[in-house]
Amino acid sequence: MRTMRLGTSDLEVPVVAVGCMHLNELDQRDAERFVHAALEEGACFFDHADIYGDGDCEVRFADAVGMSASVRERLIVQSKCGIRPGMYDFSREHILAAVDGSLRRLRTDYLDVLLLHRPDTLMEPDEVAAAFDALEREGKVRHFGVSNHHPRQIDLLRRSVRQPLVANQLRLSVADAGMIASGMNVDVADGAAIDRDGYVLEYCRANDITIQPWSPVQHAATGGAFIGSAAFPELNAVLDDLAERHDVAPTTIAIAWLLRHPARMQPVVGTTKVERLRACCRASDVELSREEWYALYRSAGHPLP
Repeated sequence: MRTMRLGTSDLEVPVVAVGCMHLNELDQRDAERFVHAALEEGACFFDHADIYGDGDCEVRFADAVGMSASVRERLIVQSKCGIRPGMYDFSREHILAAVDGSLRRLRTDYLDVLLLHRPDTLMEPDEVAAAFDALEREGKVRHFGVSNHHPRQIDLLRRSVRQPLVANQLRLSVADAGMIASGMNVDVADGAAIDRDGYVLEYCRANDITIQPWSPVQHAATGGAFIGSAAFPELNAVLDDLAERHDVAPTTIAIAWLLRHPARMQPVVGTTKVERLRACCRASDVELSREEWYALYRSAGHPLP
């Protein structure tokens, strides 16, 4: 699989990341099969969060991969923290405790990347900075980033945090592409022109922050996958046509659409099915033309101004 640089770091990562949110839904044998299939595809970047399965997904992953010092060297492990029942918590104490919990469950001494999961409006940037400094000094976290953050929230963090914020994990797919649509409808008097996210796409590009699209084959309004859905007939017609043209699955085309964007995105795929994972990984080898990219964009219901 192709690799890319994560943000401004020196970390080379595969262009497709493996989301582990549903890993605890697999039994031990299927979890092992899934994780090792990912490694066979070169998809060695695994995305976790302390809340996934209430921590059980991290445990299941460590068991499935057979975590050891030699295995750990082959992996790039990212986890997220900051969500607690009924609240968000970016306090120094919670960040440090959350990382220690993830390290214990993952049976590793360090995370390659730690993301702050959801914005905490009670955040004290100096507390976050103190936590990051301690984690870096103790060798527990090597790189830092955020998830679902607005540009101004990132700016607020950067006033205190010393370390580069290398990634921002954001909801994005061809069918759920508001962050792209708003940037193409500037000075247009309709809903698509509304700035809902501070032009986070352009902000991340300008600041060399890697966007990690989550739910890359889903749409928020329907709550499910758009591939094969009767709710998206035009999009599926174009996906099927391009899939036949490139001799791949429609899922591959949906991921390739994200990889074609010059923002150098790293989609996080959440499937637990081996064949679907392999289809996602094949997107690394598909280069959509400008005409194909825009055909998909328009067919998903995003008219050009």
